[in-house]
Amino acid sequence: MRSKIVTIGNMRGVPIPEPLIEEAGLAGTVNLRIVESGILIERAPVPRVGWEDDARLIRNRGDDGLLDEPTPTAFDDTGWVWE
Repeated sequence: MRSKIVTIGNMRGVPIPEPLIEEAGLAGTVNLRIVESGILIERAPVPRVGWEDDARLIRNRGDDGLLDEPTPTAFDDTGWVWE
């Protein structure tokens, strides 16, 4: 598919038809990078995708405790004022 570079304010851009955007799975933020043949538009990775579900599974199987016992420090004895 061919498209023309157009002026958009003080920038230039390429209109991308909606079906191409949908088929590529693009939404929100994208990454742009220079490749040998031009500019590549990629889906931006979504940090922590699935972490909530994984944390729920860990909690449900009872594996969400501390890995090590807490190590007491001098702060535990002198850093707190209990009233």
